[in-house]
Amino acid sequence: MKKTGILNRHLSGALAELGHGHEVLVCDAGMPIPAGPRVVDLAFRAGVPSFAEVLDGLLDELVVEAATAAHEVRDANPEAAALLGARLPALELVTHEHLKERSAHARLVVRTGEARPYANVLLRCGVFF
Repeated sequence: MKKTGILNRHLSGALAELGHGHEVLVCDAGMPIPAGPRVVDLAFRAGVPSFAEVLDGLLDELVVEAATAAHEVRDANPEAAALLGARLPALELVTHEHLKERSAHARLVVRTGEARPYANVLLRCGVFF
């Protein structure tokens, strides 16, 4: 049994299958999830687990070379915008509609219980060497 890191077996296994260039959508409870990507749904109740908790756990485990979020997050959810800016300094901002279109190509979707709008980010995996 693992004693540190992500303990959820479905999420841990899905992360282990990712390679360079694969994308992971970390999303709030309201984001429409496209058909196609593998989904690990962590949502339990509104706000649990939070977007911040899940994002931080994923960033501890993944090498991220790029990230994309919706520019609407800046006005609609300043707390999430500040979190994304602090954790992902090279963050690209696009329209929410464009983010939804791009998420259809994600390899993995991780749904959180976040109940505040636009708490979504598409992470592109890098390599550790």
